[in-house]
Amino acid sequence: MKLIVAGASGFVGTEIIRQCLSLPKITSVIALARRPVTAPSDLDQHADPSKLHSVVLDSYGSYPENVIKQLAGADACIWTVAITPTKSRAFEFDEVRRVCQEHTLAGLQAMLKAHSEGGNHDIPRPFRFMYMSGTAAERDQNKTPSYMPQYSLMRGETENQVLAFAAEHKGAVEACVAKPGLIIGPGQILKMVWAFVLKYAMSVPNVTVAEISAAMLHETINGFQKEPLENDDLVRIGRQVLTEDQE
Repeated sequence: MKLIVAGASGFVGTEIIRQCLSLPKITSVIALARRPVTAPSDLDQHADPSKLHSVVLDSYGSYPENVIKQLAGADACIWTVAITPTKSRAFEFDEVRRVCQEHTLAGLQAMLKAHSEGGNHDIPRPFRFMYMSGTAAERDQNKTPSYMPQYSLMRGETENQVLAFAAEHKGAVEACVAKPGLIIGPGQILKMVWAFVLKYAMSVPNVTVAEISAAMLHETINGFQKEPLENDDLVRIGRQVLTEDQE
């Protein structure tokens, strides 16, 4: 599988890249980012860094022909690009919407074009698109979420648009949404404490960056078993995959 990781220089994107390079089923990894991406330093001994190809974009909303050519023949994408809820407060909402929503749909359209133009399979296979959203994203646009309602509705609307695009291109695109809670990295002590507080005081779930990366990779490689993938699904699948890798 030729896999595109969009947002490859970010927190989750970096972990996805790290795990990808150790997976035999992933033959090529396209690290899509606004700056060059190199292989992480903490690779597994079985990792193959030669599978990594960095593709630099000026904007996730624009895909010139030279980029389309490098994406050609890709089988799937894990999309991690977004402005997080906390960081969104520092931007005008129009900019937040542009990055979180408009860029997502522009990327999906460009990748479908690249997939179609570069297909090298005897039997055409649909392009798989894993969209990383969040547990607070609300798809029902008639509701008023208690947490950052404008942001949560916009992210839910984006989920709807991604799934609608897949439905409109049935047979050519398969889409799935991952809805994690707070994502925790190794050694992030303060974040771990905050995750504990959020989980038991406000019922906000959490998942480790290794777990969500393993879960999204597993589903993207093997096919989407359910949609959406809620936080509990990501923890369950991720832990199972990581445990099997250690055996």
